[in-house]
Amino acid sequence: MNFHLKHNLITISLLVLIPILFSCAGSSFEVNENKKISDELIAQANSYWNQRTDSKALNKAENLIFKVLQKKPDDFESTILLAKVKFTKAYFQSSDPSKDNLLFFEASELCRKAVVNHPDFIATYNTIKGDSTEKLFSSLSKAPNSILPGLYWWGKNLAHYLNNRPVIERLSSRELLEIIMNRVLTLDPGFHYGGAYRFFGMLYARIPGMDIEQSFSYFDQAIKSNPHYLANSVFLADFYHQKAGNREQFNKILTSVVKTNLTTHPEVMNDNWFYQKKAQLLLENESSLFE
Repeated sequence: MNFHLKHNLITISLLVLIPILFSCAGSSFEVNENKKISDELIAQANSYWNQRTDSKALNKAENLIFKVLQKKPDDFESTILLAKVKFTKAYFQSSDPSKDNLLFFEASELCRKAVVNHPDFIATYNTIKGDSTEKLFSSLSKAPNSILPGLYWWGKNLAHYLNNRPVIERLSSRELLEIIMNRVLTLDPGFHYGGAYRFFGMLYARIPGMDIEQSFSYFDQAIKSNPHYLANSVFLADFYHQKAGNREQFNKILTSVVKTNLTTHPEVMNDNWFYQKKAQLLLENESSLFE
């Protein structure tokens, strides 16, 4: 092969490779740029979430999470954060029961899908034999710590959704809810300030035929382990004492919550602010609740 022919072949080869190399570099740059944008959006969303006592900030957090999920639809942490935003809007802000229930349902579905599509859950699910229900329940009972937040917020939102549904629906979902929250208890009893104990206290106050004292025992455990987290006291009054007809205790607990100095525990000030407002609302409606 003469020199000129060899030179031409090398030149042609380089011309062919150049767009390929630039394409690869461009693709890598695009991936990195998208990750950078997503990370910035997540940071901003979390910043607004930390200002959630302002309804405008909560809305901004929600909008930013939607943008993140458009770019990263399988982002586990962002999905759970969106479920938490929906719960906050439903439980603390809305005065429309049908709208509340829709938000609780949407939040529970977000978490359910995040859990069952998580690679760590799928790995467990694929090793288990049986029908789909058996595989699901068994996988949930062995769920890894990596999906703990998804489990908790799935069970919590589903339970609140079911609170306003017919009794038959609550009864039919009881086993699923108990499996989910028993796994949360096993993985981390203190998760979300005794959240699983608080959950069972609520659940056993709402399921017909249950010993109401079981509800009290769970709430008592939650309060003893996390007395500074006002949700534990508010739930005790709202679910147990209201169901048991203990108006005096109901009033005493909620009055104490309303008088609590929120600055004493700044790490939970946002949540405590919401639960203090919830306590005030319950006190305002005390007469109708105990008719």
